[in-house]
Order: sequence, then C-alpha cells, then structure tokens
Amino acid sequence: MPIQILMPALSPTMEEGTLAKWLVKEGDTVESGDVMAEIETDKATMEYEAVDEGVVAKILISEGTSSVAVNTPIAVLIEEDETYDENNTIEQTQPNTPSTEPEPPVSITPHVEKNEKGNRIFATPLARRIAADKGLDLTSISGSGPHGRIIRADIENQQTAAPILGEATVSTAIAKSASSETVKAMYADHEYSEISLDGMRKIIASRLTEAKQTIPHFYLRRSVKLDSLLAVRSEMNKGLVDSGVKISVNDFIIKASARALQDVPSANVVWAEDRILQMVASDVAVAVSVEGGLFTPVLRNSEQKNLASLSTEMKDLASRARDRKLTPHDYQGGSFAISNLGMMGVENFDAVINPPQGSILAVGAGTKKPIVDENGEIVIATMMSMTLSVDHRAIDGALGAEFLARISFYLENPLAMLA
Repeated sequence: MPIQILMPALSPTMEEGTLAKWLVKEGDTVESGDVMAEIETDKATMEYEAVDEGVVAKILISEGTSSVAVNTPIAVLIEEDETYDENNTIEQTQPNTPSTEPEPPVSITPHVEKNEKGNRIFATPLARRIAADKGLDLTSISGSGPHGRIIRADIENQQTAAPILGEATVSTAIAKSASSETVKAMYADHEYSEISLDGMRKIIASRLTEAKQTIPHFYLRRSVKLDSLLAVRSEMNKGLVDSGVKISVNDFIIKASARALQDVPSANVVWAEDRILQMVASDVAVAVSVEGGLFTPVLRNSEQKNLASLSTEMKDLASRARDRKLTPHDYQGGSFAISNLGMMGVENFDAVINPPQGSILAVGAGTKKPIVDENGEIVIATMMSMTLSVDHRAIDGALGAEFLARISFYLENPLAMLA
C-alpha cells in the first residue's frame, strides 16, 4: 500500500518549513536512509532522509514551496510491484505467469528492538548507526519522523544531553497585533509592497513577543575602559600573524563573560518555569546577523578555551549560520548571550532576553571620550558601553550588578582572564 511522506519536524521549534529542493524525482527508487530533499526550517537548511524504501510515485509539494505545515503529505512512496493513481488506489501488477494455486504463507519472526513498554522501536539505518557510534540507547530516544520513527536529527539532538527548556508552553496568553486586513485598511491610500513572512521571521516574532510579555526584564548599564585590552589584543595578533588567527574585541568579551559566569555561578542560570537550573559550564550564545533574521550559536565550555580557540570556533559558527548550515546542537542551550552592535557604530542599546536564558549583554561601540582618571586629570580613553538585560525571576538586582562588575573587571584587566 502507498506510504505518505510527511513534512518532518526537523527542529523543536519547527511548525512549518520550506521544501527547498527535491533530490529525487517521480519514478526514482529510494532506500531507507537515502537523502530525498532539503528542508529549510526556521533555523537552517537540513537534509531529509527516507525512512522507508520504495518508488517515488508522486511528489505532492513542489520544491520552493514555503509555509508547509509539519505533518503535511509531501510525497507518496509505493512498492515496486504497485502502481499509483490520483485517487490513491493501488493496482497490483499481475505477474506474467500467474500461479494456479496460492503459495502457502511463510511465517517469519524477525528480531526487533522494543522499548520498556514492549513497543517496537522504529529507526532509520543511519540513525541506528550514529546511535551505535555514540553509544546511545534507542529505547530512551523519542522519534520525530513519520509515525514516531527515530531519524538522524533525533540522535543529534540527544547529544546535547539536556532538555530544550525554551520550548515549554507558556501559560500567559500572548497578545496579538491587529490583523493584516485591518492594518492594510489603515494604509489603503498609501503605496506599499507586501513582504511575506518566512519561517525564521515568524519564529523571531513569536519568541520575542513571548520574551517581552512574560519575562520581567530589568537593565544594568556600565561603561568600561578598553585601552589595556586593545593594547593586549594588538600584541597577541602580532604573535598570531603566521597562524592566520586574528582575535577580535568580541572574542575578549566572550572570554570575559565565560570567566564571570564561573566567578558568579548564581548568575549562570536558566528559568524553568517552576525552578531555576544553575549551569556548571559557561555556554555562551552569541547573536549572529543573517539575511532575514539572526541566529544565536552557542560556544560551549567557553571558560575552558583560550582566545584563539574561541575566535576560530566563533568564525566557523558565524559562517555556517550565514549559510544556514547550523545543526540544532549548534544553537540550542546556553544560559547567557551576547549581542554586539558596536561594530555597526551603535553606542548603546537594550537587548531582549532569549528564553529560557537568564540574561543577555548588549555591547556598544568603543569610542574615544574624555574621562577623569585616578589622579583627577582629564584624559582621553576608549570607552565601551554595555547593558545587561536580566530576567528578574532568576537573577536579582544585586546579583546582576555583581555579574556585570566581573565582566567589566576582566575587560579592563585582560591579563587576568588569561591567567
């Protein structure tokens, strides 16, 4: 009988996606684990693997189609001895020499894996292979493929070893804007062009609305003197010229934040609705602007990495983010984030917290300003403004101030963060 291929949920936040490209055509034979299509989610473009074998009888959704809801049929597979018509009826192809007597049925008892409830576990061959390589138990993994089948993305998500708390249902009702028709009526006598929302923009709108309506933000502002950091950075880059690594001010900010999270562990937290989870590692997320939106890839265990390693890893994540090649493991998690608009000339701004993270640091541009030094004299110094947005449910004012003070200390005393 025909098997419907459904639009998969390739990320925890995915509600719909774009069928970017078909890698098979009608009439092709596919086996379980073969890559059939490229699906653009709200975060990245990912490959979709066949979970059953058969012949592609009908492609229901053409490539380039956007806003395809999860679990929408996108194609139909049939067995090689079947044909498919538009009414989804199957006509069995008769063999050239039919047998006069039916063959007796053959009883086969295959060996199948079952979970604790005794239910059979369905997984693609590729997912089984990756799970075996990683030493993961399939009985403990929930499948997101058709009919609950375990696919590669489920195995990759499992490697994070932590629940994605940001996907918890928020009980507070999210207010909605006026309908498109209402707004268009207000501008009926204006000339304009309509821009359809893609998956990324819809997710950004939903998440930021949730964040601003459900998270009690408060803001702490502080300026730091960067002259010592700039001098150390210049010397380090001279020594790294042959390696091809060039350390940025943002790399220092990542490292300073990672050290500060270790010094003030009570600020290294995420909000989990009825409890607070205090993290052990400094997993720092960094906002990366891409066409049509942004990603926040996570640099894991940042406190353990030197500046050169952080710089190399950040450049790789930023490059893959712009190419939509990040995996869920690259952007899920983190307790703290950095948004740096200083490189675009913005002197100061307030960033919105990305739930369930506890805080986010907005970094402005470093500019030369007259200040009064420790001797009471007016001197010119490079000053950088920072604003820490804090979730008051998880972090109180004094704790947030202590955390921001440690970040400032490391930025003004860069050798201390290298010790």
